[in-house]
Amino acid sequence: MRILLTIPEKCPKLHQVPAGITSDFPLKAPRMSTQPTTAPDRFVFLLLDNFSHVAFANAIEPLRLANLIANTTLYEWVLVSENGIDARCSSGIRFNVDMGFQEVSRTDTILVCGGRRIKQACTAKTLAWVRRESRKGMAIGGLCTAAYVLAKAGLLNGKRTTIHWHNRDSFLEEFPDIELSTAIYVIDKNRYSAAGGMASLDLMLGLIAAKHGAELANGVADQMIYTTARTDIDEQRLSIPTRIGVRHPKLASVIRMMEENLEEPISPANLAADAGMSTRQLERLFKRYLSRSPKRYYMELRLQKARNMLMQTDMSVINVALACGFSSPSHFSKCYRAHFQTTPYRERGTSVTQP
Repeated sequence: MRILLTIPEKCPKLHQVPAGITSDFPLKAPRMSTQPTTAPDRFVFLLLDNFSHVAFANAIEPLRLANLIANTTLYEWVLVSENGIDARCSSGIRFNVDMGFQEVSRTDTILVCGGRRIKQACTAKTLAWVRRESRKGMAIGGLCTAAYVLAKAGLLNGKRTTIHWHNRDSFLEEFPDIELSTAIYVIDKNRYSAAGGMASLDLMLGLIAAKHGAELANGVADQMIYTTARTDIDEQRLSIPTRIGVRHPKLASVIRMMEENLEEPISPANLAADAGMSTRQLERLFKRYLSRSPKRYYMELRLQKARNMLMQTDMSVINVALACGFSSPSHFSKCYRAHFQTTPYRERGTSVTQP
C-alpha cells in the first residue's frame, strides 16, 4: 500500500514558521549569539528515488525546531525531485515536492538526500542539475549515500567527505582519489556530508550552532530528546568490543587488523604475533568468544565486503575477488556459494536492502 504524504501549505512554495507562532508546549527561547538581521537561510532538499526517510527527517526537523524555539523564521526550505511532482523514500512513502530542476539562489544550501540503490538514483539529469547549480559557488551537501552523487558530479575533487559505512568499500573503489572519512559527518568548506541516520541531525546541529550559537542548537537537541550530540570527529560505527559484544583488548586488536587488511589477508600466525600471543591462544580466543576460528571469521569479513561490492559497483567478479583477497576466481566462487547459498554471478541479479 502506498501512502501519499502531503506537505502543509506553503507561502508560496516555501516552508517557514510565520512570525509570532506559538508552541503547543512551553518552550524557553535561548539567547542566541546573533540575532536574525538578514534574510532566513534557505535549504533546498533534493530527494532522490529511494532516499533515506530517517536521514531526511533528521535534517529537516532541526530547522523547524530552530524556528519554533527562536520564535522567528531563521530557516526556510523547499523540496525538489527530478520529476517535480513527488519523491519516494526507502520505506515506500511518497512526498509531494515544491519544484523540479529549476534554478535556485546562490545563497541557498542544497542537501542531496540519498538512500538505497544510489547508483540508479544518480541519473544524468540529476548530475547535470547539481553541476549547474554548483557553479554558483553555493554550499552543497550529501546525506546518507548521496556523497556518491557529489563525487560523480566532480564536486568532491580535493575535498574530504563521508558516506554510510555500508557503501564505503564501493565508494573507495570508484573514487580512489577522494579522501573518504569514517566520521559521522564532514564539513569541508562549502561541501557537507553526513553518513545518514542520526548523523544528519548531528550535522544540522553543528550548522545551527555555527550560525546562531550553541544554546539554540542545544535547545533543538533537547526538543528532539537527543542527549548525545556528536561532532565531526566521532566515528560512524560502534567500537569493535561493543559491536561483537566482547570486551577483550587482544581480540578487538586482531579484528581491527583483519578489517583493515581484507585485500591482502594476514596469516593467523602473524595476527597472533602482532597481538602478543601464540596461534593456539588466538584459536582459543576466537572459539570461546565468537564460536568460530580466526580463519573462518576473516573469511566472513572478506565475503561480506565482496557482496557489498558486487551489489554496489560495476566491477567484474574477478576484480571483486582480487579486491577481497582471493587470488583464484574459482575459490572465491566456491567460498561465496558456501556462505551465501548463491554464486557471485547470480548475486548481481538480486537486490539488497541498504540504508
